[in-house]
Amino acid sequence: MTSMTITTTTSRVPAQAPWLGAFFQRCWRVGILLLLVVASLGISQLAVAQADTDREMVTAAPGISADQWRQVRSGETGPNYRDSRFDSNYNLINSSGETWRQIRNRWVSPFGLIAIGGMIVVIALFYFMVGRKHLDEPRTGRKLFRWSLLMRSLHWTVATLFITLALTGLNLLFGKFVFRSLFGDAVWAWMISASKVLHNYLGPIFGVLLVVLLISLLKDNIPKKHDWVWFKKAGGLTGKHHPDAGFANGGEKAWYWLLATAGLVVVASGFVLDFPNYGQGRDTMQWANIIHAVGALGLTAVALGHIYIGTVGTEGSLEGMTTGYVDETWAKEHHNLWYEEVKDTAMSEEEIAAQKTGSSSGDVSATKPS
Repeated sequence: MTSMTITTTTSRVPAQAPWLGAFFQRCWRVGILLLLVVASLGISQLAVAQADTDREMVTAAPGISADQWRQVRSGETGPNYRDSRFDSNYNLINSSGETWRQIRNRWVSPFGLIAIGGMIVVIALFYFMVGRKHLDEPRTGRKLFRWSLLMRSLHWTVATLFITLALTGLNLLFGKFVFRSLFGDAVWAWMISASKVLHNYLGPIFGVLLVVLLISLLKDNIPKKHDWVWFKKAGGLTGKHHPDAGFANGGEKAWYWLLATAGLVVVASGFVLDFPNYGQGRDTMQWANIIHAVGALGLTAVALGHIYIGTVGTEGSLEGMTTGYVDETWAKEHHNLWYEEVKDTAMSEEEIAAQKTGSSSGDVSATKPS
C-alpha cells in the first residue's frame, strides 16, 4: 500500500494549518457530541409520548365511557361486543386488553427506545473518544482458514433476516409516530402492510435457520475458565495484553448464549403470534406479544454492539466472515489459543489462490486446511 505525503512547498495551506486542523477536528467532534445529545433528547421525548397511553387511545378507538367499562367487567355486554371467532367468549372491549395496552405503551415501548437509542449513543461516543481497535503488530500477509463458505452463507442469511425483522418490528411499534406524520396515511398504510407481511413470513424462516446456526456453533461456544478472565479484562480494553481466547472469545460466547436463550424465546413467542389457529386464547397472545417485544428490543440493542465490533470497531474482524480467512496477526492477538492450534496451516495469498484454482479445476490434492 502506498501513502501520499503533502509537502509545504506545494501546499497552499498556511504554516499554522496543523494547529487549525487539530482545532477543527476538535470542533467537529464536539459537534457530533452535541448532535448525539439532541438525538437522545428526541428519543426521550418520543419515549414520553409512547408512555402516554391515552394519546394513542384517541387515535386507536373512540372514547369508552365508564358505563361501558362497567358492563364489560360485569359481563353484561351483548352479542355486538363479543369476539366473532369460533368458540370464543371474549368481549371485544375487555380489561385484559387494556392491561396489555398499558404495559406495552408505558413500559415496553419506552424501554425499547431507551435500550436501542442508548446503545447507539454509547457506540458513537466510544468510536469518537476511543476510536477503532487496530492491530498491535503489522500484518504478516499469511492467512488462516476460519469460516467455510457454508457457515458464512448461513451467518449472512441469518444476519440479513435479523436486520429485516428488526427494522420491520421497529416500524410496527414506532413507525406511526414518525412515518405517518412525514408521509401521510397512504404511504404509511403501504409501509405498515409491507412490514407486517415481511415480519410474519420471514420470522419462521429466521427461527429455523437460527436453530441450525446455533447447533453448528455449539462446540466452539462452550464456556471455559479463560472466558472469565476475558470479561475481567473487558476483552483487552484494560491491561497491556490481550486476554486468552479460543476459536470464540468471551464476548462472542456471550452473544451466542444470548441468542440461544432470549433469541429462542423471541422465536417461540413469535410462532405463537404467527399461528393463532392452534387454540391459544387472547390472553396467551397478549403475553406472547409482550415477551416477544421485550426480547426482540433487547436483542436488537445488543446486536448493534455486535455489528459495530465485527465491522468498523475492530480491524480485521470482518475479513473472516467475508473471505473465510484471517491474518496471522489478527488471530494471534484476538484468538491466541486457537492460533496455537492452527498456526501450522497458515498460507500466503498466492497459495490460497492456487488452492482455489486447483479445487475449481478438480485437483483432488487441493484441500482446505482443517
